[in-house]
Amino acid sequence: MAETELERAEKRYAQAKARLQALKNREATRQRKLDTRRKVILGGALMDLAERDTGAAAMLNRLIRNLPREQDRKAFADWGTPSPAPSSSDPEKPS
Repeated sequence: MAETELERAEKRYAQAKARLQALKNREATRQRKLDTRRKVILGGALMDLAERDTGAAAMLNRLIRNLPREQDRKAFADWGTPSPAPSSSDPEKPS
């Protein structure tokens, strides 16, 4: 039995809908990866700054203490929070 025009149109519609959903899924995955990358970069920058600046070290300590989830706080249980090395230079200006 030959496929009718309506059946062909429905088939094309279903294929187009599947392609659209796949594109949406890829974009959502790309956005999640970008968000994760930004968080990792900022976290590393904050940790680096905390080694040079007492204000940043205090903020990092507060952030860790105020993490809402117990399992997140446990991740930092054995981690030594960086404390700035004593220095007479301004921590905001690179040497």
